[in-house]
Amino acid sequence: MDGIKVLELGTLIAGPFCSRMLAEFGADVIKIESPDGGDPIRQWRVLKDGTSLWWSVQSRNKKSVTLNMKDPRAQDIARQLALDADIIIENYRPGVLEKWNLGYEHIKALNPAAIMVRLSGYGQSGPMRDAPGFGAIGESMGGIRYVSGHADRPPVRIGISIGDSIAALHGAIGALMALRHRDATGGKQAGQGQMIDVALYEAVFNMMESMVPEYDQAGVVRERTGGALPGIVPSNTYTTGDGENIVIAGNGDAIFKRLMRAIGRDDMADDAGLENNAGRVLQVEAIDGAIQAWCATQDIDAALATLKTADVPVSKIFSVSDMIRDPQFLARAMFEQHTFKDGTPVKMPAVTPKLSETPGGTRWLGPELGEHNDEVLHALGYSAEQINALRTDGVL
Repeated sequence: MDGIKVLELGTLIAGPFCSRMLAEFGADVIKIESPDGGDPIRQWRVLKDGTSLWWSVQSRNKKSVTLNMKDPRAQDIARQLALDADIIIENYRPGVLEKWNLGYEHIKALNPAAIMVRLSGYGQSGPMRDAPGFGAIGESMGGIRYVSGHADRPPVRIGISIGDSIAALHGAIGALMALRHRDATGGKQAGQGQMIDVALYEAVFNMMESMVPEYDQAGVVRERTGGALPGIVPSNTYTTGDGENIVIAGNGDAIFKRLMRAIGRDDMADDAGLENNAGRVLQVEAIDGAIQAWCATQDIDAALATLKTADVPVSKIFSVSDMIRDPQFLARAMFEQHTFKDGTPVKMPAVTPKLSETPGGTRWLGPELGEHNDEVLHALGYSAEQINALRTDGVL
């Protein structure tokens, strides 16, 4: 992504995570923040010296520029940056950019090659267009909350902002598709840009596998199944004798036989009625019961060793402390070592995916608020005196 300029207009998760992906692979990302505290995520969750540790990851490799977007002069600066950018990423409520003359149609009229990724709760059209939308709402409306948890309890949320992150990934994919199309139709100077309209609920909905045709053709509404994978047997979470949780996926036909022999259930391994998934689905309770009964006699290490020897897909459910020490994570270099400005060493998640020829990486951690004001405005042609005047007037 070297040479690609990205302007980020937005806060919190979906928009910033989308631009983070591009920044990690070399794009020049300028993030616009309010001078009054900046992106709220700077203050979310665990803090170090008053700034979120999440910020260090979410905004790595980005340049921070402060603009008071209520001021027409700030809007003009943002417009200059937008017209110079290859990709504009925003996650304001629909209509906000239009009030600043920064909407897609306005930018497109000045630069037909402009690419704009717009992430919002419900998209840029439809009866819910103007309603406030957050990741939790997108997860609920898009279907993932309905199937999360146990059948006899209310739905649960996954312990991360999965709806926002799924939307962000859709935005990044859309941006790359649009960039490919622009370059194929004449490039930045003469190519055809476009708008990528990502609704959080639709991004989540896109992950919901075969739910629509199952309902349409068979009237099946997929329900909550706890740790099990519905309709795929056996694939579930079990508890070992020492109270640890283990995931076992024995749903391949040959794998099922190996699993049953490994736990001492040759009778099930040799049962013709269990040779394929269709037959196993009919006896899911008996199969899961047999696996759980065996797990209850094992501690976690013994269970893992036995099943790995039998070539059965299995894993302990990892916490971050497990990940930090795990040989697979370490062999794949899934952690980067960095240093805060005060000299404190810190581990960060490595950049993924892993590209063989153009791998991504962390050039710097999340910036200080307005750290790049002078650099970016000088590049636009503003003099030191003009920048100081803007700062004095509260524009920056």
